[in-house]
Amino acid sequence: MSGKDSLNTLSTLDVNGNSYEYYSLPKAAKELGNIDKLPASMKVLLENLLRNEDGETVTREDLSAMADWLKERKIDREIQYRPARVLMQDFTGVPGIVDLAAMRDAVSNAGQNPEQINPLSPVDLVIDHSVMVDKYASPEAFKENVRIEMERNKERYEFL
Repeated sequence: MSGKDSLNTLSTLDVNGNSYEYYSLPKAAKELGNIDKLPASMKVLLENLLRNEDGETVTREDLSAMADWLKERKIDREIQYRPARVLMQDFTGVPGIVDLAAMRDAVSNAGQNPEQINPLSPVDLVIDHSVMVDKYASPEAFKENVRIEMERNKERYEFL
């Protein structure tokens, strides 16, 4: 973890000989005021801002605006939320991959480095269609069904 941490909230939790870093909301409250009454969703957003504070895209003012939500029940600035990971089901993920590939091709055709086109957050793509049952009632059924599945969807799996 790294960041500006203007509120000095970076903390360490030691468990069974392992150390874990986290950003402490109670420490943030010492600077921002009582944030106990923030809804849980706002606390998640505040922790995300603490973790990503860099002084440019996420500033101390962004942190204060989250805490000030309790006064006005609104924020007059964009929340600079940065998810740590994006999970996409294959129905939405495959078009996303196709879009990235098309953008990379366009950048390459323009004489630029296609490596500059990448997701800013890690992405997990879940291929969740079910295997059809063609073989059954034998010890080899599972192995055969997987083999047939791979044959049926060979192009899809090679693309992904």
